[in-house]
Amino acid sequence: MEQPTAGNQQPLWGLDLGGTKIEGVILESRQNPKVLHRLRIPTESGKGYEHIVNQVAKLVDMLAEESGMKPSLVGIGHPGALDPQTGAIKNANTTALNGRPFHLDLEKKLGVPVRLANDANCFAVAEALLGRVPHVLPDAEVVFGVILGTGVGGGWVIHGKVINGRQGIGGEWGHNFLDESGGPCYCGRVGCVETVISGPALEKFYQKLTLRHLPLREIVKAAETGDDEAATQTIDRLVHFFGKAIAVVINIMDPDAIVLGGGVGNIERLYTDGVTETQKYLFNTRIDTVFLKPELGDSAGVFGAALL
Repeated sequence: MEQPTAGNQQPLWGLDLGGTKIEGVILESRQNPKVLHRLRIPTESGKGYEHIVNQVAKLVDMLAEESGMKPSLVGIGHPGALDPQTGAIKNANTTALNGRPFHLDLEKKLGVPVRLANDANCFAVAEALLGRVPHVLPDAEVVFGVILGTGVGGGWVIHGKVINGRQGIGGEWGHNFLDESGGPCYCGRVGCVETVISGPALEKFYQKLTLRHLPLREIVKAAETGDDEAATQTIDRLVHFFGKAIAVVINIMDPDAIVLGGGVGNIERLYTDGVTETQKYLFNTRIDTVFLKPELGDSAGVFGAALL
């Protein structure tokens, strides 16, 4: 097989591991991040930890066969965090990963070094370096990338570098306390940000009001038409608690930009009413932080993994 060249011209291999799918990409180089090859396969996480490891190896083999190249290093974005003390994954909602030395098992399986990062960190670094941020704020030094979807997470990119933190939990604002009404969280606590403004949490709130289930996209449409009071209340709740939650982040780190990813991040009111609501809780008379939509879509995670 053809070996990649050295330095910044070397092809970059990245994988984005989700609960339902694994996506892999080979980018031409760091200087020219053009997609050379891209594949997806199901994670099938319900089949257990060993199967997930095998699926990752299978995807790398498929990329190698399609490209005729062999990786010298693979970057992987994953749910949860790598604990710097134990070397095991923790806090992953793909629970089969928790307590396992995922990177060591993958290195053994693949025969090449593996670099892991939280999936929200991968999203953040991709948008900060390749996506929307450099186009709108090329001089941005501090960027917070937000995942608002099935779960809630975040990642910091400061001076072009991901901040993982001493305990590997940098950016995990989704598990700050927000409001008791969110109820129990899978992490064992009550009222986490994720239990209040994630997609499932908003659907659950709507169902409590109406005794019927609607997907979030339908709730958003109903709120936009103004014909469904419960839908309006649900999106009002999102806007209020989004402002309250994200203001804490801004007060602590004062980022230049915040990029909102995930399905909930597509809701337009977050960029208008959500910003207004945020300002109510800021330690400042105005809000200068710029809220941005992501540019790379669902490619952001896998691009960020390749940049590892």
